[in-house]
Amino acid sequence: MSISIGSSGAGMGPGGAMRRFGEEGEDVEFNSYVLRRLLGYLKPHRARMAGAFACMLVTTGLTLAAPYLIKVAIDENIANGDADGLMRTALLLAASFIGLYFSNMGERYLLSWVGQRVLASLRADLFRHLQRLSLSYHHRHILGVTVSRVINDVAVINQFLSQGLVTLVGDMLILIGIVVVMLSMSTSLALYSFSVVPLMLLATALFARRARLAFRFTRAKVAAVVGDLAENIAGMRVIQAFSQERSALADFDRVNADNRDANIGAMTLSFVFLPTVEFLGMLATGVVLWFGGRAVAADTLTLGVVVAFLAYVTRFFQPIQELSQLYTTMQSAMAGGERVVSLLDTVPEVADRPDARPMPPIEGEIELRDVSFAYVEDDPVLEDVNLVIPAGRTVALVGPTGAGKSTIANLVARFYDVTDGAVLIDGIDVREVTQPSLRAQMGLVPQDPFLFSGTVRDNIRFPNPDAVDEEVEAAARMANAHAFIEKLPEGYDTEIQEGGVNLSVGQRQLICIARAVLANPRILILDEATASVDTVTEAMIQDALDRLLAGRTSIVIAHRLSTIRNAGQICAVQDGRIVQRGTHEELLAQEGLYRTLYERQFMQERGD
Repeated sequence: MSISIGSSGAGMGPGGAMRRFGEEGEDVEFNSYVLRRLLGYLKPHRARMAGAFACMLVTTGLTLAAPYLIKVAIDENIANGDADGLMRTALLLAASFIGLYFSNMGERYLLSWVGQRVLASLRADLFRHLQRLSLSYHHRHILGVTVSRVINDVAVINQFLSQGLVTLVGDMLILIGIVVVMLSMSTSLALYSFSVVPLMLLATALFARRARLAFRFTRAKVAAVVGDLAENIAGMRVIQAFSQERSALADFDRVNADNRDANIGAMTLSFVFLPTVEFLGMLATGVVLWFGGRAVAADTLTLGVVVAFLAYVTRFFQPIQELSQLYTTMQSAMAGGERVVSLLDTVPEVADRPDARPMPPIEGEIELRDVSFAYVEDDPVLEDVNLVIPAGRTVALVGPTGAGKSTIANLVARFYDVTDGAVLIDGIDVREVTQPSLRAQMGLVPQDPFLFSGTVRDNIRFPNPDAVDEEVEAAARMANAHAFIEKLPEGYDTEIQEGGVNLSVGQRQLICIARAVLANPRILILDEATASVDTVTEAMIQDALDRLLAGRTSIVIAHRLSTIRNAGQICAVQDGRIVQRGTHEELLAQEGLYRTLYERQFMQERGD
């Protein structure tokens, strides 16, 4: 069993997000540490990567061999009337094309095979690490940014690792091979052919520099579109309630237009660069035809050499173009790699000690001993809190928003570690035991009930996936959820829609309570579990909670004070301190925070 968490996990604003190297629009320095970390994901697939490199070498060799075989056919076979030799050369050329087909296919297959596994492994490691990170990390970082790390950054890293490295080596070998072969056949014609290379390098450098900025700009703009779209869809009810459809559309049109303009700018670069490459290639072809043709006419060069040169010149500029694009990919991969490695290197703020031991079966006594805590240094949320909750008893925490009630509960569950003092369960400091063994014996029913995608049955058995249907139904009955579940279209097999929108807030809360019942925790935390429901549903939830609380140590964070009248002890929390404690009757009989809160709420309920 695991702790039954149900909060929506809404994080803090973007001001809490940490800025990392390689953000959109920045130039990225080569980082050998990041590259070594990323290359580690290729190590388990060394054999297949070696196979891909072997296929690449075969492809390179056959690519270089084909024009040379054409030269042989023209100069040696056709010129000498050697029909048998022409047949042999033609068969060799056909075999080279067939070999080229299969080597290309093998290289692509192996790279795709490795790429998909690198992609899955890197994303799995990121998700595993995100689960280990403390809640403080998730509260400080925007959800969309974290998702972007796992999806977008990993994808571009995978593209570079699995394909870019092989492409880089292959293109370099083809370039070197073409230069060597052309120089060996005719040094003068090769130098004439290479006269356009400086122009190509200049065009490529200009394109690579501008394209790097342009395509990063497009990624930033498409991210803005996605963010704005997601925000507006999530807030559609508010937009419609205030009749602000036109204003929201105007904002979206602006973001969408920015994205359009950014993409047009990026595509314009491609539309200029690609014809430039083709023009320079044709220019090189013209140079070969002019000087080569004159040499053939002067009988200083054979026709086969000129034909081979034409084939090599056509192939020569393709690797240069691919290398310019690969440079942009490498820049994006390094930027994404720095962000991903930075996330993987983030140390959890709440971590088990090396000598941490499993938590023994919990009886349920909780003690907060001289506890102080601050989310931000020098800004304490709790100061010198002392509280003892006997096993099997219920303590309610009440107080204004921001007083520190939820923080106390979070410290008991060890979502955070105390700044000073100690939290003890059955006399054991929670920092001395492993987090999973502690939380496996605890349960949480949140204010904002969260349900996962899947069926109602799956959500109830979430803390205990091996629970049989009878146990699931028994937990639902105890939580007063069975009656409404049976009326759903597919009963317990009804699919929960995203956000649980096909269920009311109260129904979602009852399912969360059933989830906690099935977990059978020794310690239970109720975080304002009835704050967002109507009075009829509140009565059903309260009845279910009364059964759930029986015999368990419970911390109840209460908004509606009428729900905690029977708590064994009520603690009034204000400004990070427990300012009052006692039973409902005892606290009402004295001046103080609890009486003020109760009278104010009672007057509101009466409508005064």
